[in-house]
Amino acid sequence: MTTGAAGTRRPRTERVAGRMLSRATRRATLAQIRHVAPVPPAAAPPLVARVYAQVERDFGMLAPPMSLHAPAPEALAAAWLMLRETLLADGVADRAVKEAVATAVSRGNACPYCVDVHSATLHGVARGREAAAIAEDRIADIADPGLRGVARWARHSGNRPDAGRTNLPFVPELAPELVGVAVIFHYLNRMVNVFLTDSPFPPGLPDALRGTVTRVFGALLRPAARTRRAPGRALDLLPDAPLPADLGWAAGSPPVAQAFARAAAAIDEAGRRSVPAAVRALVESELDRWDGRPRGIGRGWADELVSGLPAGERSAGRLALLTALASWQVGERTVDDFRRDHPDDDTLVGLASWASLAAARRIGSWLWTPRLSAVPRPDDR
Repeated sequence: MTTGAAGTRRPRTERVAGRMLSRATRRATLAQIRHVAPVPPAAAPPLVARVYAQVERDFGMLAPPMSLHAPAPEALAAAWLMLRETLLADGVADRAVKEAVATAVSRGNACPYCVDVHSATLHGVARGREAAAIAEDRIADIADPGLRGVARWARHSGNRPDAGRTNLPFVPELAPELVGVAVIFHYLNRMVNVFLTDSPFPPGLPDALRGTVTRVFGALLRPAARTRRAPGRALDLLPDAPLPADLGWAAGSPPVAQAFARAAAAIDEAGRRSVPAAVRALVESELDRWDGRPRGIGRGWADELVSGLPAGERSAGRLALLTALASWQVGERTVDDFRRDHPDDDTLVGLASWASLAAARRIGSWLWTPRLSAVPRPDDR
Protein backbone atom coordinates (compact mmCIF):
# COMPACT_ATOMS: atom_id res chain seq x y z
CA MET A 1 0.00 0.00 0.00
CA THR A 2 1.48 3.33 -0.98
CA THR A 3 1.12 6.34 1.28
CA GLY A 4 2.41 9.23 -0.78
CA ALA A 5 0.00 11.65 -2.48
CA ALA A 6 0.02 11.04 -6.22
CA GLY A 7 -0.94 13.29 -9.10
CA THR A 8 0.29 16.06 -11.32
CA ARG A 9 -1.11 19.28 -12.69
CA ARG A 10 -3.29 18.50 -15.68
CA PRO A 11 -2.38 19.77 -19.15
CA ARG A 12 -4.58 22.54 -20.53
CA THR A 13 -6.38 20.15 -22.90
CA GLU A 14 -7.44 17.95 -19.97
CA ARG A 15 -8.63 20.96 -17.96
CA VAL A 16 -10.74 22.13 -20.91
CA ALA A 17 -12.14 18.62 -21.35
CA GLY A 18 -12.98 18.52 -17.65
CA ARG A 19 -14.91 21.80 -17.85
CA MET A 20 -16.81 20.52 -20.89
CA LEU A 21 -17.70 17.29 -19.06
CA SER A 22 -18.92 19.22 -16.04
CA ARG A 23 -21.15 21.51 -18.10
CA ALA A 24 -22.49 18.60 -20.15
CA THR A 25 -23.53 16.61 -17.07
CA ARG A 26 -25.07 19.40 -14.97
CA ARG A 27 -28.68 18.78 -15.96
CA ALA A 28 -28.41 15.00 -15.59
CA THR A 29 -26.78 15.20 -12.18
CA LEU A 30 -29.33 17.67 -10.81
CA ALA A 31 -32.12 15.36 -12.01
CA GLN A 32 -30.89 12.67 -9.60
CA ILE A 33 -31.96 14.72 -6.56
CA ARG A 34 -35.18 13.77 -4.75
CA HIS A 35 -37.40 15.52 -2.17
CA VAL A 36 -35.93 19.02 -2.65
CA ALA A 37 -35.80 21.39 -5.59
CA PRO A 38 -32.32 21.32 -7.19
CA VAL A 39 -30.46 24.65 -7.26
CA PRO A 40 -29.03 25.15 -10.77
CA PRO A 41 -25.73 27.03 -11.07
CA ALA A 42 -27.37 29.97 -12.86
CA ALA A 43 -29.70 30.55 -9.87
CA ALA A 44 -27.21 29.79 -7.10
CA PRO A 45 -26.81 32.33 -4.26
CA PRO A 46 -23.24 33.50 -3.57
CA LEU A 47 -22.08 30.80 -1.13
CA VAL A 48 -23.64 28.02 -3.21
CA ALA A 49 -22.03 29.43 -6.37
CA ARG A 50 -18.59 29.44 -4.69
CA VAL A 51 -18.97 25.83 -3.57
CA TYR A 52 -20.28 24.73 -6.98
CA ALA A 53 -17.25 26.28 -8.68
CA GLN A 54 -14.85 24.44 -6.36
CA VAL A 55 -16.71 21.14 -6.73
CA GLU A 56 -16.58 21.31 -10.53
CA ARG A 57 -12.91 22.28 -10.48
CA ASP A 58 -11.70 19.70 -7.95
CA PHE A 59 -14.10 16.77 -8.41
CA GLY A 60 -14.49 17.10 -12.16
CA MET A 61 -18.27 17.53 -12.21
CA LEU A 62 -21.11 18.97 -10.12
CA ALA A 63 -21.43 15.92 -7.90
CA PRO A 64 -25.03 15.30 -6.74
CA PRO A 65 -23.97 14.28 -3.20
CA MET A 66 -22.80 17.88 -2.87
CA SER A 67 -25.51 19.71 -4.83
CA LEU A 68 -28.32 18.00 -2.90
CA HIS A 69 -27.24 20.21 0.05
CA ALA A 70 -27.69 23.47 -1.89
CA PRO A 71 -31.06 24.48 -0.33
CA ALA A 72 -29.06 24.86 2.92
CA PRO A 73 -25.91 26.77 1.82
CA GLU A 74 -23.94 26.41 5.06
CA ALA A 75 -24.60 22.65 5.12
CA LEU A 76 -23.39 22.49 1.52
CA ALA A 77 -20.18 24.31 2.42
CA ALA A 78 -19.71 22.03 5.44
CA ALA A 79 -20.10 18.84 3.39
CA TRP A 80 -17.67 20.14 0.79
CA LEU A 81 -15.03 21.12 3.37
CA MET A 82 -15.08 17.64 4.88
CA LEU A 83 -14.97 15.87 1.52
CA ARG A 84 -12.35 18.05 -0.15
CA GLU A 85 -9.86 18.21 2.70
CA THR A 86 -9.89 14.44 3.25
CA LEU A 87 -10.55 12.68 -0.06
CA LEU A 88 -9.39 15.19 -2.68
CA ALA A 89 -6.64 17.36 -1.19
CA ASP A 90 -2.98 16.32 -1.24
CA GLY A 91 -1.79 14.66 1.93
CA VAL A 92 0.10 11.64 3.16
CA ALA A 93 -2.38 9.01 1.98
CA ASP A 94 -2.61 7.93 -1.65
CA ARG A 95 -5.83 8.83 -3.48
CA ALA A 96 -6.41 5.18 -4.43
CA VAL A 97 -6.31 4.15 -0.75
CA LYS A 98 -8.75 6.92 0.15
CA GLU A 99 -11.10 5.87 -2.67
CA ALA A 100 -10.91 2.30 -1.35
CA VAL A 101 -12.04 3.58 2.07
CA ALA A 102 -14.88 5.57 0.47
CA THR A 103 -16.07 2.55 -1.51
CA ALA A 104 -15.81 0.10 1.39
CA VAL A 105 -17.64 2.38 3.86
CA SER A 106 -20.38 2.89 1.27
CA ARG A 107 -20.66 -0.87 0.78
CA GLY A 108 -21.05 -1.34 4.51
CA ASN A 109 -23.77 1.34 4.65
CA ALA A 110 -25.82 -0.14 1.78
CA CYS A 111 -25.35 3.02 -0.33
CA PRO A 112 -25.29 1.73 -3.93
CA TYR A 113 -24.99 5.23 -5.40
CA CYS A 114 -21.71 5.96 -3.59
CA VAL A 115 -20.41 2.44 -4.28
CA ASP A 116 -20.93 3.03 -8.02
CA VAL A 117 -19.27 6.46 -8.03
CA HIS A 118 -16.24 5.63 -5.92
CA SER A 119 -15.59 2.17 -7.28
CA ALA A 120 -15.57 3.84 -10.72
CA THR A 121 -13.11 6.46 -9.47
CA LEU A 122 -10.99 3.69 -7.96
CA HIS A 123 -11.02 2.04 -11.40
CA GLY A 124 -9.55 5.28 -12.72
CA VAL A 125 -6.70 5.54 -10.23
CA ALA A 126 -5.91 1.88 -9.44
CA ARG A 127 -6.42 -1.60 -10.79
CA GLY A 128 -10.00 -2.42 -11.76
CA ARG A 129 -10.04 -5.80 -10.04
CA GLU A 130 -9.39 -4.15 -6.67
CA ALA A 131 -12.29 -1.77 -7.21
CA ALA A 132 -14.56 -4.63 -8.23
CA ALA A 133 -13.54 -6.70 -5.21
CA ILE A 134 -14.53 -3.90 -2.81
CA ALA A 135 -17.72 -3.02 -4.67
CA GLU A 136 -18.80 -6.67 -4.74
CA ASP A 137 -17.85 -7.29 -1.10
CA ARG A 138 -15.00 -9.64 -1.98
CA ILE A 139 -12.34 -7.85 0.04
CA ALA A 140 -10.50 -11.11 0.76
CA ASP A 141 -9.68 -11.27 -2.97
CA ILE A 142 -7.53 -8.09 -2.86
CA ALA A 143 -3.92 -9.15 -3.43
CA ASP A 144 -2.22 -6.17 -1.74
CA PRO A 145 -2.30 -6.95 2.01
CA GLY A 146 -2.06 -3.26 2.98
CA LEU A 147 -5.00 -2.24 0.80
CA ARG A 148 -6.92 -5.34 1.88
CA GLY A 149 -6.50 -4.41 5.54
CA VAL A 150 -7.62 -0.83 5.02
CA ALA A 151 -10.63 -1.91 2.95
CA ARG A 152 -11.67 -4.46 5.58
CA TRP A 153 -11.32 -1.87 8.35
CA ALA A 154 -13.44 0.62 6.38
CA ARG A 155 -16.06 -1.98 5.46
CA HIS A 156 -16.68 -2.76 9.14
CA SER A 157 -16.05 0.73 10.55
CA GLY A 158 -19.75 1.30 11.21
CA ASN A 159 -19.91 -1.65 13.63
CA ARG A 160 -18.59 -0.64 17.04
CA PRO A 161 -17.56 -4.13 18.25
CA ASP A 162 -15.53 -4.73 15.07
CA ALA A 163 -14.01 -1.23 15.01
CA GLY A 164 -13.12 -1.21 18.70
CA ARG A 165 -11.39 -4.54 19.12
CA THR A 166 -9.00 -4.59 16.17
CA ASN A 167 -5.68 -2.94 15.51
CA LEU A 168 -5.58 -0.24 12.86
CA PRO A 169 -4.09 -1.30 9.50
CA PHE A 170 -2.23 1.99 8.97
CA VAL A 171 0.29 4.21 10.74
CA PRO A 172 -0.95 7.05 13.00
CA GLU A 173 0.11 9.73 10.48
CA LEU A 174 -2.61 8.49 8.15
CA ALA A 175 -5.41 8.68 10.74
CA PRO A 176 -6.65 12.24 10.04
CA GLU A 177 -7.12 11.49 6.36
CA LEU A 178 -8.34 7.87 6.47
CA VAL A 179 -10.56 8.25 9.52
CA GLY A 180 -11.72 11.53 7.96
CA VAL A 181 -12.67 9.81 4.70
CA ALA A 182 -14.53 7.15 6.68
CA VAL A 183 -16.43 9.77 8.71
CA ILE A 184 -17.41 11.92 5.73
CA PHE A 185 -18.70 8.86 3.91
CA HIS A 186 -20.69 7.68 6.90
CA TYR A 187 -22.23 11.17 6.65
CA LEU A 188 -22.65 11.28 2.87
CA ASN A 189 -24.05 7.75 2.58
CA ARG A 190 -26.92 8.79 4.84
CA MET A 191 -27.62 11.98 2.89
CA VAL A 192 -27.39 10.14 -0.44
CA ASN A 193 -29.71 7.35 0.69
CA VAL A 194 -32.31 9.98 1.60
CA PHE A 195 -31.97 12.42 -1.30
CA LEU A 196 -30.57 10.66 -4.39
CA THR A 197 -31.58 7.89 -6.75
CA ASP A 198 -30.02 4.45 -6.31
CA SER A 199 -27.29 4.91 -8.93
CA PRO A 200 -25.69 7.59 -11.11
CA PHE A 201 -25.93 5.14 -14.01
CA PRO A 202 -28.98 4.96 -16.33
CA PRO A 203 -32.00 3.14 -14.82
CA GLY A 204 -32.33 -0.45 -15.95
CA LEU A 205 -28.66 -0.77 -16.94
CA PRO A 206 -28.09 -4.49 -17.66
CA ASP A 207 -25.59 -6.22 -15.41
CA ALA A 208 -23.62 -7.26 -18.49
CA LEU A 209 -22.92 -3.59 -19.28
CA ARG A 210 -22.24 -2.37 -15.74
CA GLY A 211 -18.52 -3.19 -15.87
CA THR A 212 -18.11 -1.31 -19.15
CA VAL A 213 -20.00 1.73 -17.86
CA THR A 214 -17.95 1.71 -14.66
CA ARG A 215 -14.69 1.70 -16.62
CA VAL A 216 -15.85 4.54 -18.89
CA PHE A 217 -17.06 6.59 -15.92
CA GLY A 218 -13.75 5.97 -14.17
CA ALA A 219 -11.84 7.11 -17.23
CA LEU A 220 -13.86 10.35 -17.31
CA LEU A 221 -13.11 11.02 -13.64
CA ARG A 222 -9.44 9.99 -13.86
CA PRO A 223 -7.96 13.38 -14.90
CA ALA A 224 -9.51 15.20 -11.95
CA ALA A 225 -8.64 12.36 -9.55
CA ARG A 226 -4.97 12.47 -10.58
CA THR A 227 -4.60 16.24 -10.31
CA ARG A 228 -2.82 17.64 -7.26
CA ARG A 229 -5.05 19.70 -4.96
CA ALA A 230 -3.49 22.00 -2.39
CA PRO A 231 -4.92 21.43 1.09
CA GLY A 232 -6.89 24.14 2.85
CA ARG A 233 -8.26 25.91 -0.22
CA ALA A 234 -11.91 25.43 0.84
CA LEU A 235 -11.56 26.53 4.46
CA ASP A 236 -12.50 30.17 3.93
CA LEU A 237 -16.02 29.12 2.92
CA LEU A 238 -16.91 28.89 6.63
CA PRO A 239 -15.66 30.79 9.71
CA ASP A 240 -13.01 29.46 12.06
CA ALA A 241 -14.21 27.20 14.89
CA PRO A 242 -12.65 25.13 17.71
CA LEU A 243 -12.22 21.39 17.16
CA PRO A 244 -14.74 19.42 19.28
CA ALA A 245 -13.27 16.70 21.50
CA ASP A 246 -15.00 13.88 19.61
CA LEU A 247 -13.17 14.95 16.44
CA GLY A 248 -9.77 14.76 18.10
CA TRP A 249 -8.62 12.11 15.58
CA ALA A 250 -8.28 14.99 13.05
CA ALA A 251 -5.80 17.01 15.13
CA GLY A 252 -2.71 15.65 13.37
CA SER A 253 -3.62 17.46 10.13
CA PRO A 254 -4.45 21.18 10.49
CA PRO A 255 -6.46 21.36 7.20
CA VAL A 256 -8.52 18.28 8.10
CA ALA A 257 -9.00 19.48 11.68
CA GLN A 258 -10.18 22.92 10.56
CA ALA A 259 -12.45 21.45 7.88
CA PHE A 260 -14.25 19.25 10.41
CA ALA A 261 -14.30 21.91 13.12
CA ARG A 262 -15.89 24.49 10.81
CA ALA A 263 -18.25 21.95 9.27
CA ALA A 264 -19.38 20.66 12.66
CA ALA A 265 -20.12 24.20 13.86
CA ALA A 266 -22.15 24.98 10.73
CA ILE A 267 -24.16 21.77 10.88
CA ASP A 268 -24.73 22.09 14.64
CA GLU A 269 -26.21 25.52 13.94
CA ALA A 270 -28.38 24.04 11.17
CA GLY A 271 -29.57 21.46 13.68
CA ARG A 272 -30.53 24.12 16.20
CA ARG A 273 -32.60 25.86 13.52
CA SER A 274 -34.14 22.76 11.95
CA VAL A 275 -34.44 20.08 14.65
CA PRO A 276 -36.60 20.54 17.77
CA ALA A 277 -34.59 20.29 21.01
CA ALA A 278 -36.53 17.22 22.16
CA VAL A 279 -35.75 15.46 18.88
CA ARG A 280 -32.04 16.26 19.14
CA ALA A 281 -32.03 14.90 22.69
CA LEU A 282 -33.79 11.71 21.58
CA VAL A 283 -31.37 11.07 18.71
CA GLU A 284 -28.33 11.74 20.88
CA SER A 285 -29.68 9.41 23.57
CA GLU A 286 -30.15 6.63 21.02
CA LEU A 287 -26.67 7.21 19.59
CA ASP A 288 -25.24 6.83 23.11
CA ARG A 289 -26.63 3.27 23.15
CA TRP A 290 -25.99 2.45 19.51
CA ASP A 291 -23.30 0.00 18.45
CA GLY A 292 -23.74 0.33 14.69
CA ARG A 293 -25.97 -2.68 14.23
CA PRO A 294 -29.27 -2.36 12.29
CA ARG A 295 -32.25 -1.49 14.48
CA GLY A 296 -34.76 -3.67 12.65
CA ILE A 297 -36.22 -4.59 9.27
CA GLY A 298 -39.22 -2.27 9.55
CA ARG A 299 -39.73 1.25 10.93
CA GLY A 300 -41.70 0.19 14.01
CA TRP A 301 -38.75 0.81 16.32
CA ALA A 302 -38.69 4.47 15.26
CA ASP A 303 -42.45 4.85 15.71
CA GLU A 304 -42.14 3.50 19.24
CA LEU A 305 -39.30 5.85 20.14
CA VAL A 306 -41.10 9.00 18.93
CA SER A 307 -44.37 8.16 20.70
CA GLY A 308 -43.29 10.21 23.73
CA LEU A 309 -42.66 13.36 21.67
CA PRO A 310 -45.26 16.10 21.21
CA ALA A 311 -47.52 15.22 18.28
CA GLY A 312 -46.14 18.05 16.13
CA GLU A 313 -42.56 16.82 16.54
CA ARG A 314 -43.01 13.12 15.84
CA SER A 315 -42.50 13.38 12.09
CA ALA A 316 -39.20 15.22 12.70
CA GLY A 317 -38.17 12.64 15.27
CA ARG A 318 -38.96 9.74 12.96
CA LEU A 319 -37.03 11.24 10.04
CA ALA A 320 -34.03 12.15 12.21
CA LEU A 321 -33.84 8.69 13.82
CA LEU A 322 -34.14 6.87 10.50
CA THR A 323 -31.56 9.12 8.84
CA ALA A 324 -29.06 8.59 11.63
CA LEU A 325 -29.59 4.88 12.28
CA ALA A 326 -31.17 3.34 9.17
CA SER A 327 -31.03 5.79 6.28
CA TRP A 328 -31.98 3.15 3.71
CA GLN A 329 -35.40 2.96 5.41
CA VAL A 330 -36.26 6.60 4.68
CA GLY A 331 -39.00 6.61 2.06
CA GLU A 332 -41.49 8.99 0.47
CA ARG A 333 -43.98 8.64 3.32
CA THR A 334 -41.40 9.54 5.98
CA VAL A 335 -40.40 12.68 4.08
CA ASP A 336 -43.99 13.61 3.21
CA ASP A 337 -45.03 13.36 6.87
CA PHE A 338 -42.24 15.74 7.80
CA ARG A 339 -43.10 18.08 4.92
CA ARG A 340 -46.65 18.62 6.20
CA ASP A 341 -45.27 20.49 9.21
CA HIS A 342 -42.01 21.74 7.68
CA PRO A 343 -42.50 22.48 3.96
CA ASP A 344 -39.26 24.35 3.19
CA ASP A 345 -36.24 22.61 1.67
CA ASP A 346 -33.76 24.34 3.98
CA THR A 347 -35.30 22.74 7.08
CA LEU A 348 -35.43 19.28 5.49
CA VAL A 349 -31.77 19.39 4.44
CA GLY A 350 -30.77 20.90 7.78
CA LEU A 351 -32.44 18.12 9.77
CA ALA A 352 -31.01 15.34 7.62
CA SER A 353 -27.55 16.93 7.69
CA TRP A 354 -27.56 17.24 11.46
CA ALA A 355 -28.76 13.64 12.00
CA SER A 356 -26.26 12.27 9.48
CA LEU A 357 -23.29 14.05 11.02
CA ALA A 358 -24.37 13.12 14.56
CA ALA A 359 -24.16 9.45 13.58
CA ALA A 360 -20.94 9.88 11.60
CA ARG A 361 -19.25 11.71 14.48
CA ARG A 362 -20.24 8.94 16.85
CA ILE A 363 -18.64 6.38 14.52
CA GLY A 364 -15.49 8.48 14.25
CA SER A 365 -15.19 8.57 18.04
CA TRP A 366 -14.82 4.79 18.18
CA LEU A 367 -12.50 4.48 15.17
CA TRP A 368 -9.44 6.15 16.69
CA THR A 369 -8.51 5.82 20.35
CA PRO A 370 -5.06 5.76 21.99
CA ARG A 371 -5.40 2.08 22.91
CA LEU A 372 -5.61 1.04 19.25
CA SER A 373 -2.16 0.49 17.77
CA ALA A 374 -1.33 0.64 14.08
CA VAL A 375 -0.27 -2.99 13.76
CA PRO A 376 -1.52 -5.15 10.88
CA ARG A 377 -3.87 -7.93 11.90
CA PRO A 378 -2.51 -11.44 11.34
CA ASP A 379 -4.82 -12.13 8.39
CA ASP A 380 -3.59 -9.00 6.60
CA ARG A 381 0.13 -9.85 6.58
